[in-house]
Amino acid sequence: MSELQAILLTIITASTPLLLAGLGELVVERSGVLNLGVEGMMVMGAVCGFVAAAATDSPSMGILGAIAAGFAMAMLFAFLTQTLLANQIATGLALTLFGLGVSGLIGESYTGQPGVKVPGIEIAYLSDVPFVGALVFGHDIIVYLSFVLVILVAWVFAKTRLGLIIRAVGDNHDSAHALGYPVVAVRYGCILFGGVCAGLAGGYLSLVYTPQWIENMTAGRGWIALALVIFATWVPARLVLGAYLFGTVWIMGLYVQGLGVEISPQLLAALPYVVTVAALVLISRNRTLAKVNTPACIGRAFVGEQ
Repeated sequence: MSELQAILLTIITASTPLLLAGLGELVVERSGVLNLGVEGMMVMGAVCGFVAAAATDSPSMGILGAIAAGFAMAMLFAFLTQTLLANQIATGLALTLFGLGVSGLIGESYTGQPGVKVPGIEIAYLSDVPFVGALVFGHDIIVYLSFVLVILVAWVFAKTRLGLIIRAVGDNHDSAHALGYPVVAVRYGCILFGGVCAGLAGGYLSLVYTPQWIENMTAGRGWIALALVIFATWVPARLVLGAYLFGTVWIMGLYVQGLGVEISPQLLAALPYVVTVAALVLISRNRTLAKVNTPACIGRAFVGEQ
């Protein structure tokens, strides 16, 4: 039972950054914007969160530093794509390359240093319940925040006027503009929310998952988060299932290797990405499923004068 508990706890920590980054990108894409810079935002969140925590010896400042880094990167992307009308795909790819390069520069002197870990929240009596206590009541605040954000986003899209406006902007920005909705402002807000989530996801890696800084420590998680949005067909509840499925694949590969099974480490490292590609292929074969909830204006720039 203790071994099973350890595996489940590790799956939760592996899935949380995927869930956060994927949720932020889901909101961005629902507004009609395609941001391929999630990886760059995550890695900047990871390094800035680690540096802020190390400089202040405060995990709270580390979380704020990660959020601020994601916000700044998102603001840059929003300005380029929504104000200057730069190509969204090219800008997102450039943002990822920029983030990977700058994070390596910022974190060069911090490589290998011990980090400041975000502590778990211990709830009296409940955390001491055998097996279930640690699984449900012993996590850090970011794990709980990820589920709160999922519930909040699902509620906004399903029950609020704001959700309807975001969906309207993503489905037909010209009609939304004709009705008087501020298309650019709505997309700015969604992009910034996505950046905050991506930065927090990166900070989780350097403050909780492995409390240290390693160059390129996101290891492609930003790209998996992008794929998760399509896998979930832009539905928050499905995103949770997808994130935990991919987190399970990630951890089980390491667990199998730890058991001494003779499988190539390179193959195990590639397994999450193989599963990602396979899932996308299966979804793309079902055209009806592929079109469900897909924002019609995704990737298209909005020019108000038109």
